[in-house]
Amino acid sequence: MSEDRLRHAAALIQRIETSEPVLRAFTAYDPVRIRAEALGAPQGPLSGLSVGVKDIIDTADYATGHGSPIYDGWHPRSDASCVTLLRAAGAVCVGKTVTTEFAFFRAGATVNPYDHARTPGGSSSGSATAVAAGMIDIGLASQTAASLTRPASYCGIVGFKPSYGRYASAGIKSLAPSFDTLGTMTRDVATAALADGVLKGPVAAPTPLVAQAPKRIGLCRTPHWAEAGPATQAALEQAAGLFGAQVEVAEIDLSAFADAADLHITIMSYEAVQALAWEYTHRRDMLSPQISALLEAGRGISYATYRTALARAQDLRARMAELTPPGTVLLAPAAPDVAPLLSEGTGSPLFSRLWTLLRLPTITLPGLVSATGLPVGVQLLGPFGEDEALLAHAAWAETVLPARPVPPAVSLG
Repeated sequence: MSEDRLRHAAALIQRIETSEPVLRAFTAYDPVRIRAEALGAPQGPLSGLSVGVKDIIDTADYATGHGSPIYDGWHPRSDASCVTLLRAAGAVCVGKTVTTEFAFFRAGATVNPYDHARTPGGSSSGSATAVAAGMIDIGLASQTAASLTRPASYCGIVGFKPSYGRYASAGIKSLAPSFDTLGTMTRDVATAALADGVLKGPVAAPTPLVAQAPKRIGLCRTPHWAEAGPATQAALEQAAGLFGAQVEVAEIDLSAFADAADLHITIMSYEAVQALAWEYTHRRDMLSPQISALLEAGRGISYATYRTALARAQDLRARMAELTPPGTVLLAPAAPDVAPLLSEGTGSPLFSRLWTLLRLPTITLPGLVSATGLPVGVQLLGPFGEDEALLAHAAWAETVLPARPVPPAVSLG
Protein backbone atom coordinates (compact mmCIF):
# COMPACT_ATOMS: atom_id res chain seq x y z
CA MET A 1 0.00 0.00 0.00
CA SER A 2 2.73 2.49 0.97
CA GLU A 3 4.77 1.68 -2.14
CA ASP A 4 1.72 2.17 -4.35
CA ARG A 5 1.01 5.52 -2.74
CA LEU A 6 4.62 6.66 -3.15
CA ARG A 7 4.61 5.65 -6.82
CA HIS A 8 1.36 7.54 -7.33
CA ALA A 9 2.79 10.61 -5.58
CA ALA A 10 5.98 10.42 -7.65
CA ALA A 11 4.00 10.34 -10.90
CA LEU A 12 1.88 13.26 -9.71
CA ILE A 13 4.95 15.33 -8.83
CA GLN A 14 6.56 14.53 -12.17
CA ARG A 15 3.48 15.74 -14.06
CA ILE A 16 3.51 18.99 -12.13
CA GLU A 17 7.23 19.60 -12.49
CA THR A 18 7.07 18.90 -16.22
CA SER A 19 4.28 21.39 -16.91
CA GLU A 20 4.52 24.02 -14.19
CA PRO A 21 7.54 25.97 -15.53
CA VAL A 22 5.55 26.77 -18.68
CA LEU A 23 1.92 26.86 -17.51
CA ARG A 24 2.52 28.53 -14.11
CA ALA A 25 -0.70 27.23 -12.56
CA PHE A 26 0.48 27.17 -8.92
CA THR A 27 1.42 29.81 -6.40
CA ALA A 28 2.92 27.05 -4.25
CA TYR A 29 3.37 23.28 -4.14
CA ASP A 30 5.80 21.13 -2.17
CA PRO A 31 6.89 17.64 -3.28
CA VAL A 32 7.86 16.72 0.30
CA ARG A 33 4.38 17.59 1.58
CA ILE A 34 2.73 15.83 -1.34
CA ARG A 35 4.57 12.58 -0.55
CA ALA A 36 3.84 12.85 3.16
CA GLU A 37 0.16 13.56 2.60
CA ALA A 38 -0.16 10.74 0.08
CA LEU A 39 1.28 8.30 2.61
CA GLY A 40 -0.94 9.49 5.45
CA ALA A 41 -4.19 10.09 3.60
CA PRO A 42 -7.15 8.14 4.98
CA GLN A 43 -9.09 5.70 2.83
CA GLY A 44 -12.19 7.36 1.46
CA PRO A 45 -14.28 8.12 -1.61
CA LEU A 46 -11.56 10.42 -3.00
CA SER A 47 -8.56 8.16 -2.36
CA GLY A 48 -6.05 8.43 -5.19
CA LEU A 49 -7.32 11.83 -6.33
CA SER A 50 -5.33 15.05 -6.17
CA VAL A 51 -6.69 18.53 -5.45
CA GLY A 52 -5.46 22.03 -6.23
CA VAL A 53 -6.80 24.80 -3.99
CA LYS A 54 -7.65 28.21 -5.45
CA ASP A 55 -5.62 30.83 -3.65
CA ILE A 56 -8.57 32.60 -2.06
CA ILE A 57 -9.22 29.43 0.00
CA ASP A 58 -7.42 29.00 3.32
CA THR A 59 -4.83 26.29 3.87
CA ALA A 60 -2.76 25.98 7.03
CA ASP A 61 0.29 24.47 5.30
CA TYR A 62 0.46 26.86 2.33
CA ALA A 63 0.25 30.64 2.28
CA THR A 64 -3.02 32.15 1.05
CA GLY A 65 -2.35 35.29 -0.98
CA HIS A 66 -5.75 36.10 -2.56
CA GLY A 67 -3.88 37.16 -5.70
CA SER A 68 -2.85 40.38 -3.95
CA PRO A 69 0.47 41.73 -2.65
CA ILE A 70 -1.40 42.75 0.50
CA TYR A 71 -1.41 39.09 1.57
CA ASP A 72 2.03 37.99 0.41
CA GLY A 73 3.22 35.25 2.77
CA TRP A 74 0.04 35.27 4.89
CA HIS A 75 -0.60 31.94 6.60
CA PRO A 76 -4.08 31.14 7.92
CA ARG A 77 -4.29 29.15 11.12
CA SER A 78 -6.49 26.41 9.66
CA ASP A 79 -7.77 24.88 6.45
CA ALA A 80 -11.04 26.06 4.95
CA SER A 81 -13.89 23.65 5.59
CA CYS A 82 -13.88 22.45 1.96
CA VAL A 83 -10.19 21.53 2.15
CA THR A 84 -10.78 19.70 5.43
CA LEU A 85 -13.63 17.70 3.93
CA LEU A 86 -11.66 16.73 0.83
CA ARG A 87 -8.63 15.64 2.84
CA ALA A 88 -10.81 13.63 5.22
CA ALA A 89 -12.25 11.84 2.18
CA GLY A 90 -8.77 10.71 1.09
CA ALA A 91 -7.81 13.39 -1.44
CA VAL A 92 -4.24 14.71 -1.54
CA CYS A 93 -3.90 18.50 -1.45
CA VAL A 94 -1.18 19.30 -3.99
CA GLY A 95 -0.87 23.05 -3.39
CA LYS A 96 -2.37 26.46 -4.13
CA THR A 97 -3.48 27.48 -7.62
CA VAL A 98 -3.26 30.95 -9.11
CA THR A 99 -6.22 33.30 -8.91
CA THR A 100 -6.85 36.84 -10.01
CA GLU A 101 -6.70 39.60 -7.38
CA PHE A 102 -9.51 38.90 -4.88
CA ALA A 103 -11.14 36.72 -7.56
CA PHE A 104 -11.82 39.75 -9.77
CA PHE A 105 -10.00 40.85 -12.94
CA ARG A 106 -6.26 41.43 -12.44
CA ALA A 107 -4.68 38.29 -13.89
CA GLY A 108 -1.92 36.13 -12.48
CA ALA A 109 0.86 34.42 -14.42
CA THR A 110 -1.03 31.32 -15.60
CA VAL A 111 -1.38 30.63 -19.34
CA ASN A 112 -3.87 28.58 -21.33
CA PRO A 113 -2.64 25.00 -21.91
CA TYR A 114 -3.99 24.97 -25.49
CA ASP A 115 -2.26 28.20 -26.53
CA HIS A 116 0.27 29.80 -24.20
CA ALA A 117 -0.41 33.22 -25.72
CA ARG A 118 -4.01 33.07 -24.45
CA THR A 119 -5.64 33.47 -21.06
CA PRO A 120 -7.00 30.49 -19.14
CA GLY A 121 -9.75 32.85 -17.96
CA GLY A 122 -10.40 34.25 -14.52
CA SER A 123 -10.57 34.07 -11.68
CA SER A 124 -10.05 30.30 -11.26
CA SER A 125 -7.20 30.36 -13.75
CA GLY A 126 -4.67 28.12 -12.04
CA SER A 127 -7.20 25.42 -11.18
CA ALA A 128 -8.50 25.34 -14.75
CA THR A 129 -5.07 25.03 -16.35
CA ALA A 130 -3.83 22.47 -13.82
CA VAL A 131 -6.86 20.23 -14.37
CA ALA A 132 -6.72 20.53 -18.17
CA ALA A 133 -3.01 19.70 -18.23
CA GLY A 134 -3.44 16.67 -15.97
CA MET A 135 -1.52 18.13 -13.04
CA ILE A 136 -4.45 17.61 -10.65
CA ASP A 137 -7.73 15.71 -10.71
CA ILE A 138 -9.90 18.27 -8.92
CA GLY A 139 -9.46 22.02 -8.92
CA LEU A 140 -11.26 23.98 -6.24
CA ALA A 141 -12.75 27.06 -7.85
CA SER A 142 -15.30 29.75 -7.06
CA GLN A 143 -17.74 31.94 -8.93
CA THR A 144 -19.06 35.40 -8.15
CA ALA A 145 -19.75 36.31 -11.78
CA ALA A 146 -18.18 33.83 -14.24
CA SER A 147 -14.98 32.82 -12.48
CA LEU A 148 -15.54 29.08 -12.86
CA THR A 149 -17.67 28.74 -15.98
CA ARG A 150 -15.52 30.89 -18.24
CA PRO A 151 -12.12 29.24 -17.52
CA ALA A 152 -13.72 25.80 -17.79
CA SER A 153 -14.88 26.75 -21.27
CA TYR A 154 -11.52 28.24 -22.28
CA CYS A 155 -9.56 25.23 -20.99
CA GLY A 156 -11.79 22.42 -22.25
CA ILE A 157 -12.79 20.89 -18.90
CA VAL A 158 -15.85 20.28 -16.74
CA GLY A 159 -16.74 23.14 -14.41
CA PHE A 160 -19.44 22.52 -11.79
CA LYS A 161 -20.94 25.44 -9.87
CA PRO A 162 -23.58 24.07 -7.51
CA SER A 163 -26.72 25.80 -6.31
CA TYR A 164 -25.89 28.83 -4.19
CA GLY A 165 -25.17 27.76 -0.60
CA ARG A 166 -24.74 24.05 -1.30
CA TYR A 167 -21.08 24.01 -0.19
CA ALA A 168 -19.70 25.65 2.95
CA SER A 169 -17.92 28.97 2.44
CA ALA A 170 -15.99 29.03 5.74
CA GLY A 171 -12.37 29.93 5.06
CA ILE A 172 -12.97 31.41 1.59
CA LYS A 173 -12.30 35.10 0.90
CA SER A 174 -15.56 36.82 0.06
CA LEU A 175 -16.19 39.36 -2.70
CA ALA A 176 -20.00 39.50 -2.93
CA PRO A 177 -21.82 37.25 -0.42
CA SER A 178 -25.04 37.24 -2.45
CA PHE A 179 -23.22 35.33 -5.20
CA ASP A 180 -19.96 33.80 -3.96
CA THR A 181 -20.17 30.05 -4.66
CA LEU A 182 -17.56 27.32 -4.27
CA GLY A 183 -17.33 24.81 -7.10
CA THR A 184 -15.04 22.31 -8.77
CA MET A 185 -13.16 21.75 -11.99
CA THR A 186 -12.51 18.23 -13.28
CA ARG A 187 -11.88 16.39 -16.54
CA ASP A 188 -15.14 14.45 -16.38
CA VAL A 189 -18.58 14.60 -14.80
CA ALA A 190 -18.03 11.49 -12.67
CA THR A 191 -15.21 13.15 -10.73
CA ALA A 192 -17.31 16.27 -10.23
CA ALA A 193 -20.07 14.08 -8.79
CA LEU A 194 -17.60 12.33 -6.47
CA ALA A 195 -16.39 15.68 -5.15
CA ASP A 196 -19.98 16.87 -4.76
CA GLY A 197 -20.76 13.89 -2.56
CA VAL A 198 -18.02 15.06 -0.21
CA LEU A 199 -18.39 18.83 -0.33
CA LYS A 200 -22.14 18.92 0.23
CA GLY A 201 -21.32 17.42 3.68
CA PRO A 202 -21.19 17.51 6.58
CA VAL A 203 -20.44 13.79 6.19
CA ALA A 204 -19.21 12.41 2.87
CA ALA A 205 -22.14 10.74 1.12
CA PRO A 206 -21.25 9.86 -2.48
CA THR A 207 -24.17 8.58 -4.51
CA PRO A 208 -23.92 6.47 -7.67
CA LEU A 209 -23.92 8.62 -10.80
CA VAL A 210 -26.37 7.25 -13.36
CA ALA A 211 -26.50 9.05 -16.69
CA GLN A 212 -30.04 10.18 -17.42
CA ALA A 213 -31.42 12.15 -20.34
CA PRO A 214 -33.56 15.13 -19.32
CA LYS A 215 -37.20 15.29 -20.30
CA ARG A 216 -36.68 18.61 -22.05
CA ILE A 217 -33.87 21.02 -22.86
CA GLY A 218 -34.52 24.75 -22.97
CA LEU A 219 -32.24 26.47 -25.47
CA CYS A 220 -31.18 29.83 -23.99
CA ARG A 221 -29.34 32.10 -26.37
CA THR A 222 -29.76 34.76 -23.63
CA PRO A 223 -30.46 38.46 -24.22
CA HIS A 224 -26.79 38.89 -25.22
CA TRP A 225 -26.69 36.51 -28.19
CA ALA A 226 -25.56 39.28 -30.56
CA GLU A 227 -22.39 39.61 -28.47
CA ALA A 228 -21.46 35.94 -28.80
CA GLY A 229 -18.55 35.24 -31.11
CA PRO A 230 -18.72 32.79 -34.02
CA ALA A 231 -17.16 29.92 -32.06
CA THR A 232 -19.69 30.22 -29.23
CA GLN A 233 -22.65 30.56 -31.59
CA ALA A 234 -21.52 27.53 -33.57
CA ALA A 235 -20.90 25.46 -30.40
CA LEU A 236 -24.34 26.19 -28.97
CA GLU A 237 -26.07 25.31 -32.24
CA GLN A 238 -24.03 22.12 -32.57
CA ALA A 239 -24.81 21.06 -28.99
CA ALA A 240 -28.51 21.78 -29.50
CA GLY A 241 -28.49 19.64 -32.64
CA LEU A 242 -26.72 16.72 -30.94
CA PHE A 243 -29.01 16.81 -27.91
CA GLY A 244 -32.09 17.39 -30.06
CA ALA A 245 -31.56 14.08 -31.80
CA GLN A 246 -32.46 12.35 -28.52
CA VAL A 247 -34.63 14.72 -26.47
CA GLU A 248 -36.93 17.67 -27.06
CA VAL A 249 -35.08 20.98 -27.42
CA ALA A 250 -37.21 24.13 -27.34
CA GLU A 251 -36.01 27.70 -27.38
CA ILE A 252 -36.78 29.80 -24.29
CA ASP A 253 -37.41 33.52 -24.55
CA LEU A 254 -35.33 35.32 -21.92
CA SER A 255 -36.18 38.87 -22.92
CA ALA A 256 -37.77 39.39 -19.49
CA PHE A 257 -34.29 38.85 -17.99
CA ALA A 258 -32.56 41.56 -20.01
CA ASP A 259 -31.70 43.62 -16.92
CA ALA A 260 -30.15 40.68 -15.02
CA ALA A 261 -26.54 41.45 -15.93
CA ASP A 262 -26.89 45.05 -14.72
CA LEU A 263 -28.56 43.90 -11.52
CA HIS A 264 -25.68 41.52 -10.91
CA ILE A 265 -23.12 44.29 -11.37
CA THR A 266 -25.01 46.59 -8.97
CA ILE A 267 -25.27 44.00 -6.21
CA MET A 268 -21.70 42.74 -6.65
CA SER A 269 -20.21 46.25 -6.63
CA TYR A 270 -22.11 47.27 -3.49
CA GLU A 271 -21.18 44.12 -1.58
CA ALA A 272 -17.54 44.21 -2.70
CA VAL A 273 -17.13 47.53 -0.87
CA GLN A 274 -18.27 45.84 2.33
CA ALA A 275 -16.22 42.68 1.77
CA LEU A 276 -12.98 44.58 1.07
CA ALA A 277 -13.53 47.43 3.52
CA TRP A 278 -10.26 46.80 5.39
CA GLU A 279 -8.18 46.52 2.24
CA TYR A 280 -9.70 49.71 0.79
CA THR A 281 -9.31 51.65 4.02
CA HIS A 282 -5.82 50.53 5.04
CA ARG A 283 -4.05 49.24 1.89
CA ARG A 284 -5.64 51.21 -0.93
CA ASP A 285 -2.28 51.94 -2.55
CA MET A 286 -1.73 48.19 -3.00
CA LEU A 287 -4.98 47.61 -4.91
CA SER A 288 -5.01 47.34 -8.69
CA PRO A 289 -6.84 49.85 -10.88
CA GLN A 290 -9.37 47.12 -11.73
CA ILE A 291 -10.44 46.37 -8.15
CA SER A 292 -10.22 50.04 -7.18
CA ALA A 293 -12.65 50.92 -9.98
CA LEU A 294 -15.08 48.25 -8.76
CA LEU A 295 -14.95 49.59 -5.21
CA GLU A 296 -15.34 53.22 -6.30
CA ALA A 297 -18.39 52.25 -8.33
CA GLY A 298 -19.83 50.39 -5.37
CA ARG A 299 -19.35 53.39 -3.09
CA GLY A 300 -21.60 55.37 -5.41
CA ILE A 301 -24.55 52.97 -5.04
CA SER A 302 -27.17 53.87 -2.44
CA TYR A 303 -28.65 51.37 -0.03
CA ALA A 304 -32.08 51.98 -1.59
CA THR A 305 -30.72 51.12 -5.05
CA TYR A 306 -29.08 47.99 -3.65
CA ARG A 307 -32.29 46.84 -1.95
CA THR A 308 -34.28 47.45 -5.12
CA ALA A 309 -31.80 45.33 -7.07
CA LEU A 310 -32.06 42.53 -4.50
CA ALA A 311 -35.86 42.56 -4.76
CA ARG A 312 -35.76 42.50 -8.54
CA ALA A 313 -33.29 39.58 -8.44
CA GLN A 314 -35.67 37.63 -6.24
CA ASP A 315 -38.50 38.29 -8.69
CA LEU A 316 -36.39 36.92 -11.54
CA ARG A 317 -35.56 33.79 -9.53
CA ALA A 318 -39.26 33.12 -9.06
CA ARG A 319 -39.89 33.67 -12.77
CA MET A 320 -37.08 31.30 -13.75
CA ALA A 321 -38.42 28.61 -11.39
CA GLU A 322 -41.61 28.60 -13.46
CA LEU A 323 -39.56 27.98 -16.62
CA THR A 324 -37.57 25.07 -15.17
CA PRO A 325 -39.84 22.34 -13.80
CA PRO A 326 -38.17 19.09 -12.66
CA GLY A 327 -36.68 17.17 -15.57
CA THR A 328 -35.85 20.34 -17.49
CA VAL A 329 -32.32 21.58 -18.10
CA LEU A 330 -31.22 24.75 -19.83
CA LEU A 331 -28.53 24.94 -22.50
CA ALA A 332 -26.66 28.24 -22.73
CA PRO A 333 -23.35 29.75 -23.87
CA ALA A 334 -20.49 29.41 -21.39
CA ALA A 335 -18.30 32.28 -22.62
CA PRO A 336 -18.41 34.90 -25.39
CA ASP A 337 -15.91 33.04 -27.59
CA VAL A 338 -12.61 31.18 -27.37
CA ALA A 339 -10.01 32.33 -24.85
CA PRO A 340 -8.72 35.85 -25.62
CA LEU A 341 -5.05 36.68 -25.90
CA LEU A 342 -3.28 37.39 -22.61
CA SER A 343 -2.95 41.04 -23.59
CA GLU A 344 -6.75 41.31 -23.82
CA GLY A 345 -7.45 40.23 -20.23
CA THR A 346 -9.32 37.27 -18.77
CA GLY A 347 -12.47 37.58 -20.89
CA SER A 348 -15.98 38.90 -20.34
CA PRO A 349 -18.29 37.37 -17.69
CA LEU A 350 -21.38 38.46 -19.64
CA PHE A 351 -22.78 34.99 -20.33
CA SER A 352 -22.77 33.94 -16.67
CA ARG A 353 -23.99 37.04 -14.85
CA LEU A 354 -27.65 36.08 -15.40
CA TRP A 355 -27.21 32.55 -14.07
CA THR A 356 -25.09 33.63 -11.10
CA LEU A 357 -27.75 36.20 -10.20
CA LEU A 358 -30.37 33.42 -10.31
CA ARG A 359 -28.19 31.14 -8.14
CA LEU A 360 -28.84 28.11 -10.36
CA PRO A 361 -26.55 25.08 -10.48
CA THR A 362 -24.56 25.02 -13.70
CA ILE A 363 -22.09 22.66 -15.31
CA THR A 364 -19.81 23.57 -18.19
CA LEU A 365 -19.15 20.71 -20.57
CA PRO A 366 -16.21 20.36 -22.99
CA GLY A 367 -15.95 18.56 -26.29
CA LEU A 368 -16.65 21.27 -28.85
CA VAL A 369 -13.90 23.29 -30.51
CA SER A 370 -13.52 26.33 -32.71
CA ALA A 371 -12.42 26.28 -36.33
CA THR A 372 -8.85 26.70 -35.05
CA GLY A 373 -9.14 23.84 -32.54
CA LEU A 374 -9.53 25.85 -29.35
CA PRO A 375 -12.01 24.61 -26.71
CA VAL A 376 -15.50 26.10 -26.53
CA GLY A 377 -17.71 24.92 -23.68
CA VAL A 378 -21.47 25.01 -23.26
CA GLN A 379 -23.45 25.32 -20.03
CA LEU A 380 -26.19 23.05 -18.76
CA LEU A 381 -28.27 24.52 -15.92
CA GLY A 382 -30.90 22.96 -13.68
CA PRO A 383 -33.56 24.17 -11.26
CA PHE A 384 -32.27 25.54 -7.97
CA GLY A 385 -31.46 22.71 -5.56
CA GLU A 386 -31.64 19.96 -8.21
CA ASP A 387 -27.88 19.44 -8.30
CA GLU A 388 -27.90 15.63 -8.35
CA ALA A 389 -30.33 15.62 -11.26
CA LEU A 390 -28.17 18.14 -13.15
CA LEU A 391 -25.10 15.95 -12.67
CA ALA A 392 -27.01 12.91 -13.96
CA HIS A 393 -28.16 14.89 -17.02
CA ALA A 394 -24.62 16.15 -17.56
CA ALA A 395 -23.31 12.58 -17.48
CA TRP A 396 -25.77 11.79 -20.29
CA ALA A 397 -24.78 14.92 -22.22
CA GLU A 398 -21.12 13.95 -21.88
CA THR A 399 -21.84 10.80 -23.88
CA VAL A 400 -23.55 12.80 -26.62
CA LEU A 401 -20.93 15.51 -27.06
CA PRO A 402 -17.56 14.81 -28.72
CA ALA A 403 -14.71 13.65 -26.50
CA ARG A 404 -12.91 16.29 -24.46
CA PRO A 405 -10.01 17.80 -26.42
CA VAL A 406 -6.56 17.16 -24.98
CA PRO A 407 -4.06 20.03 -24.81
CA PRO A 408 -0.68 19.59 -26.46
CA ALA A 409 2.14 18.30 -24.29
CA VAL A 410 4.27 20.96 -22.71
CA SER A 411 7.70 21.38 -24.27
CA LEU A 412 10.51 22.69 -22.07
CA GLY A 413 12.86 23.05 -24.99
